[in-house]
Amino acid sequence: MISNNNNDFAVFILTYGRAEKVRTYRTLREQGYTGKIYLMCSDDDKQLTDYKRIYGDEVIVFSKKDWKGKFDIGDNFTKENVVVYARNANPEIAKNLGLKYYLQLDDDYNNFRLRFAEGKKLSSSPLRDLNKIFDIFLEFLENSPATSIAFAQGGDYIGGIDASILNRKTVRRKLMNTFFNKVSDPYQFLGRINEDVNCYIHNGKLGKIFLTHPNICVTQLQTQTNSGGLTEFYLDGGTYQKSFYTILYNPSAIKISLMGRTDKRLHHFVQWKNAVPQIIEEKWRKN
Repeated sequence: MISNNNNDFAVFILTYGRAEKVRTYRTLREQGYTGKIYLMCSDDDKQLTDYKRIYGDEVIVFSKKDWKGKFDIGDNFTKENVVVYARNANPEIAKNLGLKYYLQLDDDYNNFRLRFAEGKKLSSSPLRDLNKIFDIFLEFLENSPATSIAFAQGGDYIGGIDASILNRKTVRRKLMNTFFNKVSDPYQFLGRINEDVNCYIHNGKLGKIFLTHPNICVTQLQTQTNSGGLTEFYLDGGTYQKSFYTILYNPSAIKISLMGRTDKRLHHFVQWKNAVPQIIEEKWRKN
């Protein structure tokens, strides 16, 4: 089993200012993952001492200063309570640890679930053996041209049995929240915020393949209700500011539109036909 082989694989939880509230760690153990876990913390975290007290050798400390100028931050702001530095530092850290694969997670996940049709309703069941699930995903990653694959998000199932993620002819090319990666195939995250969307749009147009599985999802604590992490940044700018970052990296494929039925908010919208290379039907081949 790949996920139990400490020489090959580890889970990294990116966390900031939440030493007492790393919900993802507990969720992983409760749902059957028995392999290695590392908590990635930056040296500017005021709770770093608490992290080390609670998690000991599982804490890995990096410096954001070492990553300034190594990727496009997308602005000239100064706030650094963002996760993009940790995301970009992760591949090098995994390589230095001698890993072959790694899974990158945020710190606020409270469930990993299987989603499936049951009659005319959408049902779900919590996963009980994450070791097995991780092995399946890593085997696919190793034997496919995909650069990274992800679980779906709870919000992907809005609409229930009619949710678009369950009724597509092709797998979604997005990549958010759970990043199964190969150390041998690194990629960069871009922008101070919305870095995950910026990543799969920018790298996708360059030919990198990112995929989201439609039947397994992760659920997390509601954004802006859990202190620490990116909450303060979101409270300052909300979705209005973060959505425009993605336009910077691919203006021909992204637009800003209103989202929601009652409490509407601005959000990015991807025009996929303009975003990534497309497979053209054979009938259009020119002799």
